[in-house]
Amino acid sequence: MSDRTALLTRRRATLLTVAVLLCLPPFYLDAFWLRIGLFSLAAAIGATGLALLSGTAGQLSLGHAFFLAVGAYGYTWLAGDPGPGLPTALAVPLAVLMAGLAGGLFSPVAGRVKGIYLGIATLALVFLGHHVLLTAESVTGGFNGRSVPPLSLGGFTFDAGDELTVLGVPFGAEERLWFLGLALFAVTWFTARGLLRSRPGRALAALRDSETAAAVMGVDVARHRSAAFVVSSMYAGLAGVLLALAFRRVVPDYFSLVLSVDYLAMIVIGGLGSVAGATAGAVFVTALPLLMTRYADQLPLVAAPGSAEGAVGPTEAARYLYGAAIVLVLLYAPDGLHGLARRSRDRLRRRRSPTSDPASAVPSPSPPAAAARPKEHTL
Repeated sequence: MSDRTALLTRRRATLLTVAVLLCLPPFYLDAFWLRIGLFSLAAAIGATGLALLSGTAGQLSLGHAFFLAVGAYGYTWLAGDPGPGLPTALAVPLAVLMAGLAGGLFSPVAGRVKGIYLGIATLALVFLGHHVLLTAESVTGGFNGRSVPPLSLGGFTFDAGDELTVLGVPFGAEERLWFLGLALFAVTWFTARGLLRSRPGRALAALRDSETAAAVMGVDVARHRSAAFVVSSMYAGLAGVLLALAFRRVVPDYFSLVLSVDYLAMIVIGGLGSVAGATAGAVFVTALPLLMTRYADQLPLVAAPGSAEGAVGPTEAARYLYGAAIVLVLLYAPDGLHGLARRSRDRLRRRRSPTSDPASAVPSPSPPAAAARPKEHTL
């Protein structure tokens, strides 16, 4: 078996093992941990889209929360009442397309503006979107938001309306949505990795490194920038749909500038331009405040929610922690958690690989002896 075949076999075995392990939590964990997992899966999908835009294409965006809101409210309106009342299985792809259309409408700006200027331009999307969510009450429900219709596929509904037991475990909304989230994340993972390894992905990487060199090689700079923005918007729309299904109610205040900053923190901590890094950063940033809220009474210097003024709440403490994590990553590991894990893995492999084995060492042949010649006698 060649080294390449052995490596492929190991990767497939690892992938299969991870897939099996990810299917086990609904049978062993309670609803709280499954909610953390669902929110982390949704964040990982959205962070992957932002990693493609900022990490691969080198474009700064502060408007990711806007496209998440388009996906979440788009699904809620398309499948709900008031609204067209479409089948929920049809409302999901249409909501993702709506987010992509919103990104396409903004893509001319993204194709011509870069860096901090694009960041400021996308910042306007967040404030504009928040204003629309508050004022368009017939569509969004205003300040109080709207209830989210549960997703139904082929007669199977992802809520706790009907009783379902699998292997003796009652499957409620969280257990059912867990497998939906896994399926959506798997689609996101493989499509994003395929895109990064394809010709457009290499063109985006060349664009990030040097626009001049990319243009000389024939890369259409404006078109690729715009395409990256649209694809990132569609990933954010899909994340918004999963978030809406997990929350069961969408409110405008959730889709604020803070959410966009959280997504930037995810890709910086995890590693720019890496799907695995974006996933790791999403889990860290999403799970940390939820865990600190649950265990606030057991943590030092952290007050439980609703405590007296002046105390540091779990949400603020979590933001301080991953703010410090961003600083540490920028100083000591610019390629994020993914790069740190890769270097650790390579170091471990070098330690495991034998450098010298005296028992198996083959003795080198000794140089041929000089031809014997008769000794000269002296007189």
